[in-house]
Amino acid sequence: MTGLSGAGKSTVCNRLWDLLKPTIPELVLLDGDTVREIFGSQLGYSEAERRIQIGRIQSLAKELDRQNLVVLVAALYAAPDLLARNRELFADYREIYLDASLELVQSRDPKGLYARVRGQENPEVVGIDIPWNAPQNADLRIDMSSAGSPDSVAQDIIRIVPRFSDAIASGDL
Repeated sequence: MTGLSGAGKSTVCNRLWDLLKPTIPELVLLDGDTVREIFGSQLGYSEAERRIQIGRIQSLAKELDRQNLVVLVAALYAAPDLLARNRELFADYREIYLDASLELVQSRDPKGLYARVRGQENPEVVGIDIPWNAPQNADLRIDMSSAGSPDSVAQDIIRIVPRFSDAIASGDL
């Protein structure tokens, strides 16, 4: 799952995890912010450092996938080649794009990121001074300006991911 900072990636992935974990015990969640904390604070937020961070997430997800775990990832993928690499790495990959405008995420600003960097030169924020390349081949694009609650967004995602929708069809969810 990808989108700008503040689009709702962590919130929606956490809701998916809550809904699905009881029936899919092999489900794991990798959140970009959590992965950054686990590896310490040696990486900043420059475009190059963000690429390293995404590489770490991809490597972790690949190892978990190799162990037959179902991996949810909430991360800001700002470069098309990084998204394309996911399709190469994972046979059962679904790309979910939470499409939220810069204006919307700035108004939400759950981490205070946009308020902190206002007026700074080179703040290293995707969508401000680091280019944001909206995914062009997402399996599901959700317009967050008109999306419902995190529950309804999670249900939309469940419908398009076969492993998740199969759990519903079998009555497990």
